[in-house]
Amino acid sequence: MLHNMAVNVMKNAYVPYSDFQVGVALKSTNNKFYTGCNVENAAYPQGVCAEAGAISAMVAGGCNRISEVLIVSGGKRLIVPCGGCRQKLLEFSDANTRILLATVSKVQKNLSIEELLPYAFNDTFLNS
Repeated sequence: MLHNMAVNVMKNAYVPYSDFQVGVALKSTNNKFYTGCNVENAAYPQGVCAEAGAISAMVAGGCNRISEVLIVSGGKRLIVPCGGCRQKLLEFSDANTRILLATVSKVQKNLSIEELLPYAFNDTFLNS
């Protein structure tokens, strides 16, 4: 289900500069589903990554925990989230969150947030 959702939303990506579509589908811990696609802007730093869009939709929908998230691109190589998106995913994940990395045809990696972002900076550093 997540794979189909991510592939479908990826088709809506606004990528006139890079022509690199990314789609994300996530399932929250309250069993609701959210999607996001990348949205570019001529002022490059103003674009929005697909992960950020899906997380924003989840938070707007009243949840703040990801159960699993699937990230897909239209390219031939497996895509991984950028550093900023890894940090964003961490903020809304726990040890049980699964990160699925996929091509258009299938899921190729199933990782924990720790495997995706080892030695992460999290809220425990703020409380020490």
